[in-house]
Amino acid sequence: MAEALGRCYPDGVAEPRIFTESEIREGVAALPGWELRDGRLRKQYTFRTFLRAMAFVNSVAYLSEGAGHHPDITINYNKVTLRLITHTEKALTNRDFELAGAIDEKLASKLVIEPEPPA
Repeated sequence: MAEALGRCYPDGVAEPRIFTESEIREGVAALPGWELRDGRLRKQYTFRTFLRAMAFVNSVAYLSEGAGHHPDITINYNKVTLRLITHTEKALTNRDFELAGAIDEKLASKLVIEPEPPA
């Protein structure tokens, strides 16, 4: 493990870079369905079944472990809510936006039910 500022990061994982307010706004705008809530990136996914929701959560776990960065995950039957913040920095960093993008690109596919437009 490489050490940075007294914190351990997996080998090959750079120290996170804290985003400015404008970078956060731009980053959120570039991630469809993600929002800024309570200082964290947040997105809720809805699945057809509980088992599909759990398969998604397990896939997020493997992807997150490989990235050395882990979201807070809430599961409510067929709904999964992900929240991202870099806990060591107590702020949003490049790692949060990179993981959010990777989750959507690699995992959020046919399992996810498209959200209905607001009434």
